[in-house]
Amino acid sequence: MTEEADKCHVVMYPSPGRGHLMSLVELAQSLLRHHSCLSVTVLISSPPHLLPFITPYISSVSPSIAFRHLPSLSLPHSLSSTPTAFSDDPAMYFEYAHLNNPNLHQALSELLSASNPSQKPKALVVDFFYGAGAKVAAALHLPAYFYFPSGANPLAAFLYFPTLHKLTNTSLKDQDSSVDIPGVPPIPAKHMPSRMLDRSSRIYGHFLETSVRLAESAGLISNTFEALEPRAVKAILEGLCLPDGRTPPVYCIGPLVAANDHISQRDCLSWLDSQPSGSVLFMTFGSMGVFSSKQLREIAHALERTGVRFLWVVRRPPPHDEIWGNLAIKPEDDPGMDAILPSGFMDRTKDRGLVLKSWAPQVAVLSHGSVGGFVSHCGWNSVMEAVCAGVPMIVWPLYAEQKLIRAYVAGEMKLVLSVAETEDGFVTADELAGRITELMCPEEGRAVRERVAETRNAAREALSEGGSSRVAMAKLVDSFRSGMVRGEE
Repeated sequence: MTEEADKCHVVMYPSPGRGHLMSLVELAQSLLRHHSCLSVTVLISSPPHLLPFITPYISSVSPSIAFRHLPSLSLPHSLSSTPTAFSDDPAMYFEYAHLNNPNLHQALSELLSASNPSQKPKALVVDFFYGAGAKVAAALHLPAYFYFPSGANPLAAFLYFPTLHKLTNTSLKDQDSSVDIPGVPPIPAKHMPSRMLDRSSRIYGHFLETSVRLAESAGLISNTFEALEPRAVKAILEGLCLPDGRTPPVYCIGPLVAANDHISQRDCLSWLDSQPSGSVLFMTFGSMGVFSSKQLREIAHALERTGVRFLWVVRRPPPHDEIWGNLAIKPEDDPGMDAILPSGFMDRTKDRGLVLKSWAPQVAVLSHGSVGGFVSHCGWNSVMEAVCAGVPMIVWPLYAEQKLIRAYVAGEMKLVLSVAETEDGFVTADELAGRITELMCPEEGRAVRERVAETRNAAREALSEGGSSRVAMAKLVDSFRSGMVRGEE
């Protein structure tokens, strides 16, 4: 058999958004690096307002990956098409996926009709938010795999979600007890993923539907490694999270970390070059990590009190924030950092701090030798990137499944420090300053630094030849090549 005839074509289908696309592309690149028998096509279905990011990003990706744009959608009046629609209402991800199913069906049908057998897809890998695509794959007798960009603890929670739904008629937001999920530390009901809290919300139904689809898939691909979350992985594999059904194969192929950030902001790296080794605290809170002006001022006060060197990524306060009325300008205008942060802060800290607007090349910053600590929203990609760089963390969960992740990495694993929030999520300057001092102090932060170093070594071992993630990746490729649809085994 010729090498071309032996090729296995896999189609990947990410949901809109920078992080989702980059994570799935990193999966594709990792698979292609180690398995030359694969070819990958990534289907792009993003709304027009995301194209300014997506177009240059695609051009920077390895030419070994093919990209195909689905036709643009005309959204119904019930769905907003504003640039902030998806961050304002995450239910849009699921609804956009449902609307795209005819386009997905057309694209897959065309690929399946290719005259060259090696060009016909053997599998579809869908992003969690685009689980509706699995229905199209089933209609075309194409195996559908779910890519779950988070860890095994959240995956266990999502698999167990339909069971939780059956156990009570009360929304999690109205429960005062802890939730017990196999393989996961006990967590207050109100700390479950935010989209699972209200049974009456649109997004609750979407999450429930997708959780059911996870169980019906040909396989689950998770961006974690077995040594990082052994208890959760064991519970999933033993079927404890799906007591009423059969658990699909699970492939822990992480950590997946982008080799670079396609860096466009190099000034901060030049600034880091001039700082002492391990002296800088890096603070950033993800693409949706937006704070009120009151909270931003509190963070600034904490940084002043500690006296540490810092690199801080600041996003403008939300449109409803009081600052816009006080400044008598529109939220879309740029008031400058001096107007948002405490008076004189920028000048007083100019010799030891750098404030960036909106974004920094996170992987490159974390890999820099002058960075000695990281304050983050506890997003899974950020946890993985910090672990791989060996940088200790303070976590400050804000949304999605981040409090569930904290329950494991801070509570059970003791891998990170965590801030304590008030009931409404506010963190005081005293609280943040205390955690920063603890992390950056050579003696106080020693235990966390040692655990992070051990975990970094475990991650490297998982990705090495014969490591657990490389073995899982090989099994995944074998499953792709079999072309087996769930239920046909």
